[in-house]
Amino acid sequence: MSTNAWNAGALRDRAWRALIWGVIAFFLVNVGMLIVAVATNSVATRWLGTWLPEAYTTGWYLSAWKEFQLGHVLVVTVVVVFSVVFFSLLLGVPAAYTLARKDFRGKKLLMLLFLLPLMVPPITYGIPLATVMYQLHLAGTLPGVIIANMIPALPFVILVMTPFVEQIDTNIESAARVFGANTRQMFIYTLVPLLAPGVLAAGLLVLVRTVAMFELTFLVAGPDSQTLVVALYYAVFAAGVRAGQSVDAMAMIYMAITMLWLLIALRFVNPTQLVSRVKEHPVNA
Repeated sequence: MSTNAWNAGALRDRAWRALIWGVIAFFLVNVGMLIVAVATNSVATRWLGTWLPEAYTTGWYLSAWKEFQLGHVLVVTVVVVFSVVFFSLLLGVPAAYTLARKDFRGKKLLMLLFLLPLMVPPITYGIPLATVMYQLHLAGTLPGVIIANMIPALPFVILVMTPFVEQIDTNIESAARVFGANTRQMFIYTLVPLLAPGVLAAGLLVLVRTVAMFELTFLVAGPDSQTLVVALYYAVFAAGVRAGQSVDAMAMIYMAITMLWLLIALRFVNPTQLVSRVKEHPVNA
């Protein structure tokens, strides 16, 4: 290869890298400016036609707390989120263990069915799900919201936990049984400590996902069972005149809660490690 051709190729590579980084920077700047605008308006007394607000106040946060009953909404959100995490782990971890240790006909098809709620947009199965919920008189209740959010959460736990179970040597389980442990004792005292990193990862990721789950919660929630993301939607689009600063204050509260849980999740969970585990331990049919 001639020097000119090599220089031309290097120039094209640099141009592509510059273009890609430019697009990324443009996206990040726009997102950052949107967040700054919402945060500024949430503490502005009045902000019309000027670069900066005339004055600042934190009163809009107190107004949003009272106007949108955020105390009740946050309690509902906490109950829904932690219930979904608890029941998803309670059912998902034993199911993942069974799938990891047993080979049977149709296993790949079953794993594909678990993938569907994660790959298909929630609104596509949320509407028929909501119809069933209303027929069973579960719509508008906390149990109904919890069940709806578990539809994607439970398969997610199973798909995350299966590779963690597969990497555990079956000889460890055999040794526990040799020393007299029954199935329950072997699972609690031998497997659970080894699976703790995977359980923590799955639980934190389900938590973040449930906090942000809008479609399914919106379709089945009632006035007393709205999570924070649904309450924010109604605050923006419901009938009536509301101060934009109060809505932005509510949006900042939601953003802060979501970012807090996301940072906690990333502190304990490395997404690249989860992907590598799945690649290293594929499901065998």
